[in-house]
Amino acid sequence: MTAEPISPAEPPKDIPADEETRAGNYFVSNYPPYAFWSKDRVDEANAAINRPPAPGNPLGIYVHIPFCRKRCHFCYFKVYTDKNSTEVESYLDAAVHELAIYAQKPFIGGRKPTFIYFGGGTPSYISSSQLTRLVDRMKALLPWDEAKEVAFECEPGTLTEGKLQAIKDLGVTRLSLGIENFNDEILLANGRAHASKEIGRAYDFARSIGFPQINIDLIAGMVGETEANWRDCVARTIEMQPDSVTIYQMEVPYNTTIFKEMKVFGQSSAPGVASWKTKRGWVEYAFAEFEKNGYTVASAYTAVKNTSPAPFLYRDLLWRGADMVGLGVASFSHVNGTHYQNDHEFESYCAKLGEGKLPLFRALTPNADERMIREFVLQMKLGSVRQAYFAEKFGVDVERRFEAPLSRLRDWGFLTIALDSLHLNRSGLMQVDKLLHEFFLPEHSQLPRA
Repeated sequence: MTAEPISPAEPPKDIPADEETRAGNYFVSNYPPYAFWSKDRVDEANAAINRPPAPGNPLGIYVHIPFCRKRCHFCYFKVYTDKNSTEVESYLDAAVHELAIYAQKPFIGGRKPTFIYFGGGTPSYISSSQLTRLVDRMKALLPWDEAKEVAFECEPGTLTEGKLQAIKDLGVTRLSLGIENFNDEILLANGRAHASKEIGRAYDFARSIGFPQINIDLIAGMVGETEANWRDCVARTIEMQPDSVTIYQMEVPYNTTIFKEMKVFGQSSAPGVASWKTKRGWVEYAFAEFEKNGYTVASAYTAVKNTSPAPFLYRDLLWRGADMVGLGVASFSHVNGTHYQNDHEFESYCAKLGEGKLPLFRALTPNADERMIREFVLQMKLGSVRQAYFAEKFGVDVERRFEAPLSRLRDWGFLTIALDSLHLNRSGLMQVDKLLHEFFLPEHSQLPRA
């Protein structure tokens, strides 16, 4: 029997019009936006690092491993595919040195990390012995005995049974497999390094050795994606029964291979990438299928298996103002209310740490209103916001503070207001990154929308 086409509800006509997928960073990951961080405010980062922490605020560590076998055509992260073993070792030494400097700073205040996240790049690219040495040295500086979550990103083609066992032995509680798609032609067209045959092998062994949580990443609307293939990806993911699934809608940031090709050929939209309307429909279909098969939609991007305790502390604590130290080239940190980013060049990052200096590049300290907006827009991605949280933490009645944008979202049919909560329906959740701009201050609102 032929499957019915996926047809999401049409948005109201007064919402900013949908477009084909054009270049730009649409995903809202922080506030104020990174474009407003500046080099001349680095002193604010130093000041934050040298103050004691806010009482009770948890501490996290992010470790950026910027090495990959190939650069995906849609990747906009700081990654390298040309570093030799000596350069990799020098980088890992620099990251440990960075943590050693932080461990002596007042903002640590005797805290131990509550969560640790290894991102990339491809953390599973480096060898088992390199991973073990890195983690042992990190634990010697800030022990992990109070850590409630250790998350680790993987590319299936870099995983062997021995490496997976080594990763588990490090104490990893959340293993995230960057599958993205199950179709070899689509994986190849998008520059992915792994092939479909490597997916099942890696997943099956990871499951057999008992990781507490296995997450699968998918991307809706990759170059060459079709509705039939997307349905197959969803079905195969459900068959695997991961503890959680993360689905992103394909975007084309400016520093990607796809964008560079668009410039060469004078194209205004990304060839082969589905429209925003199509991508939302595909994610909406996926979430509906996951719900039929024992999952709960936990955010605009995640579905969690009902029988699995699968929290995501890295996300949940950051979105509530936790401190996080980002180790590595171009990494982002949030300490004592100040945002800052590391030097974004490999050589200068390592050189500064070789001189005993923190590699700080740019920073911004939001004011009280901006801090409140940051937590509000990020928590809206969960689909529900508790008004009491903002009244208790910030002394703000968010229903009154955001009366105009909330009214617009309600008129557009995306929002309901209950006794103490604001709720986005599924249609609103599927385009939350566009809707969040309604809550930005005017000086921060002139940015691309999905």
